[in-house]
This record gives sequence, structure tokens and C-alpha cells, in this order.
Amino acid sequence: MSIRITGMNSGMDTDAMVQELVKSYSKKTETLKKQQTKAEWKQEAWTDLNKKIKSFSSKYVSNMQYSTYFAKKTTNVSDSSKVSVVTGDNAVSGTQTIEVNKLAKAGYLTGGQLSTTSGKAVSKNTTLADLGYSGEDTQITLNKGDGKSITIDVTANTKLSTITDALSGAGLNANLDTKTGRLFISSKDSGAKNDFNLTADSASGNDVLAKLGLQKKEYYTKNNIEVGENAYATKIDGQDAEILLNGAKFTSSNNAFSVNGLTITAKDVTSGEVTLSTDTDYDSIYDSIKGFIKDYSELINALDKAYNGESAKGYEPLTAEEKDALTEEEVEKWETKIKESLLRRDGDVSAVASIMKEAMASTYTVNGEVLSLSSFGINTLSYFSAPDNQKNAYHIDGDKDDEATSGNTDKLKAAIASDPSKVASFFQKLATNMYDSFQNITRSSSSRSYGSFFDDKKVKKEYESYEGKISDWEDYVAKIEDKYYAQFSKMETAMAKLNNTQTYLSNMFGM
Repeated sequence: MSIRITGMNSGMDTDAMVQELVKSYSKKTETLKKQQTKAEWKQEAWTDLNKKIKSFSSKYVSNMQYSTYFAKKTTNVSDSSKVSVVTGDNAVSGTQTIEVNKLAKAGYLTGGQLSTTSGKAVSKNTTLADLGYSGEDTQITLNKGDGKSITIDVTANTKLSTITDALSGAGLNANLDTKTGRLFISSKDSGAKNDFNLTADSASGNDVLAKLGLQKKEYYTKNNIEVGENAYATKIDGQDAEILLNGAKFTSSNNAFSVNGLTITAKDVTSGEVTLSTDTDYDSIYDSIKGFIKDYSELINALDKAYNGESAKGYEPLTAEEKDALTEEEVEKWETKIKESLLRRDGDVSAVASIMKEAMASTYTVNGEVLSLSSFGINTLSYFSAPDNQKNAYHIDGDKDDEATSGNTDKLKAAIASDPSKVASFFQKLATNMYDSFQNITRSSSSRSYGSFFDDKKVKKEYESYEGKISDWEDYVAKIEDKYYAQFSKMETAMAKLNNTQTYLSNMFGM
């Protein structure tokens, strides 16, 4: 951009005059920017609302179509300190007995206390020679519960760290505790197949195990070797858990069993039978329906509030200059007024709300019986008692958390207890109706992305169109400015010539 030097001959503030001349043109730039801001706010408002609708649809509408959604069961355990149960949807209703004979254990070997010939404390660098082994090169064998075995080569110079690394590499937990001077070895998982034992096929190999403190008491007793109590290892054998369910034996490498729809966790050995009673989980079905009604009502209230928003005629987004003249609270109040009106009488809002209201107000036939939400004590409040934008919200009679209807007779719980399948079938049909209608309006089109509940492409395009409009108009205003500056420049040039002429004449005539 060229440097403009103006007003030097005329003495006029041409910059101010040019800005005043283009003010009416610049006003349109400001108007376009405000319109773009409103388009951005509208896009944000719909994006937020769209997320709420999709969340509601995926959480309830999509899932409630299937009978498994309401196939809730629960199991009562007569002694929960011995057994816990998680009930699957396919569990069979009825009473069963269970006994816990064994709990699963992991193999655990606590080594005897190690001592060096020099009296020094053991460390990871301590060798077998330091522990008094002077025999030939040999092997020790790790035997695993799954039938596999691994041999470990050792010499007098083998370090304790080499032994623990080899055992760890073979799938065990192995550690030298230098404070107690013992080796601690355990299987990583419980169960008989994960158990282990350390053996040797030679006298030298058995001597190595003895020097490592890994020989059990039986070894010393069998070989008539007298040692102190702290010299030998103690072993807890890994074992499977074992239960008797209705007299049938089941085993598991851990304490969990999955049997016929039940996930049973053994917690303690029993001295007799424990009773498992499986039945329909009426409370879970009720809570699922209550959650659906609550979330539906919150969503329909939001849609109604958006659609019925008050007109914000005369309100436009504020410029930075206008904001400076107001407090933060005043600015927020002003902008909230505009934002709450952006989806007023919006056709997409109306379409979604109408689908939801129609599905909820419809009747559905279950086993020849025509049912509606009111059949289960689920209704909207009267037109005059419901607050604004909450007239399409539903309330469950007898719901202790709803002040408006908590005192009414609870028909829903009674219906679930009497015939849960009828209740489930009704809500399946309602959900299917709403789901199919949702699918119809969320198809991809030139103005809408697949799965969107509003014309997101159109709204985005509208916002982006202002970028070009603003840029084009700013270029136009700049050209007008240049035109005025050019005119003033010519005037300045003419005045400069006039001044020069006057000066010449004055000098000629001695004026």
C-alpha cells in the first residue's frame, strides 16, 4: 500500500474526511460481520442440540427396540460372604444350590534364609560359590503345572540375579529380598495349570537348590539332613477353584465361573449349601423406563424452549466498541437474548419435536390389547399446571422423585410386577416407531449429512458464505477510499501549483 501524505497544502484532515465519506459503506461491512456472528451462533446452537438428540437416540431409542433391553434379571444369594453372582440376560429363572469346595490359589514358594560363607549380606551379585557351592556345573529344572518344563544351567559362578531372571523369563514372579535374605517365587496366575515346582536330577543339582534355600523340608527329612528351621523353603501349591452347582462339579483356574447365564465368584469355602434365587429384575426395568422418560422430557423441553424462543428483533451482535460501553453482565444478557431466539420457529426443531411427541402420544397393540403411556400411569401435566416449555414432558405416577406425581398410585410398578413382558413389548413398539421416524429425517441430502437432525451442510454453507461477502465488500470499500484519496490528491496538487504561482507573482512584484 502506498504512503498517503495528505492535507499539506489545503490544511484539511483528509483522512477524517475520507473515513466520513466511506462511513455508510463501512456500515455494511459491520452489518455483514454481525450476520456472520449470528450464523455462527446458530450453527453452535444446532450442533449442541443435535448432540443431545443423537445421545438420546443411541442410549434409548436404538436399544429399546430389542427385547434384550428389558430382559433384566437378578439373583439373590443366601450367603453373599461365600458367593457373589452377576446375572446375565439369558439366565434361567429359578432356585439353585451351590457349594464352594475349594478356592483358587497361586503357587507360592518362600525360600529359606540364605547365608554366605564370608558372612556378608546377600545381594543380586552373590554367586553360588559365595553361598558355599563348590560342585560341578549342573542343571535345575522348573516344572510347570501345564506339563512343560524348563532347565536352567548353573555353575559355581552363577549369580542370584541370573537365577531370578531365568525364572522370570519362564513366566514366574521371582525376587530376591535382600532384607530378609530369601528368594520369593510365585506363579503369575492362580490355578493348578499355572503351578510350578523346582527339581533336580542330580546330587549336585539338589545341592544347588539347597544352597539357594529352595529345598522343602521333605528333602532334608528324606535325606536325614539336619538344618535350622529357616533353611528350608515352604510351598503353597497352586490349585483350581471347585464348586458344586446343583450337585454338578465345576472347576476354574480362578474363582470366577460362567455357568448358564450366571457369573459366579467364589469368595470362601462353604460348610453347606448356599441358595441362588434368580428372577426378573423388576426394579431394573422400572429404572430403565424412568431414565427414558426423564431424558425424553429434558430433551423435549429443550426443543420446545428453542422453538418457542422470544423474538430478538432489534438485537444484533455487539461490536468491540459497543461491548466496551457495557458491563460484562450487560453484554452476556444481550447476547443470551439473541442466542435464545436463533432457533425460534425453526423447521428442523419442529420436525424432531413432532416425531417424538407423536411416538409418545400413539397407542400400541400388545397381545390384542390397545395400550398407551397413560395405561401405565405416565402422562403429561395439565396444560395450566405445567410450566412454560414443559407442557410436553411426561411424569410417572408414584415416582418418589417427582413432586408433581409422587402422591399418585404407581401403575407402572404394578404393571411390571404383573406382566413385565407386556410392558417391555409396549416400549419396544414405541421405540421402533420413534427410531424409524428418526431414520427418515436423518438421511443424507444436499443440505444434510447422514445422521444429522438438522441441515448442517446448509447452516455451515450459510456461515462460510459471509467470508466471501465480507471480503468482497471490504475490497469494494477500499476502492472507494482510494478513489476519494485520489480526488483529494489532485486537489492538493492543484493547490500546490496555485501556491507556487502566487509566490512567484509576489516575488516578481515585490509584494
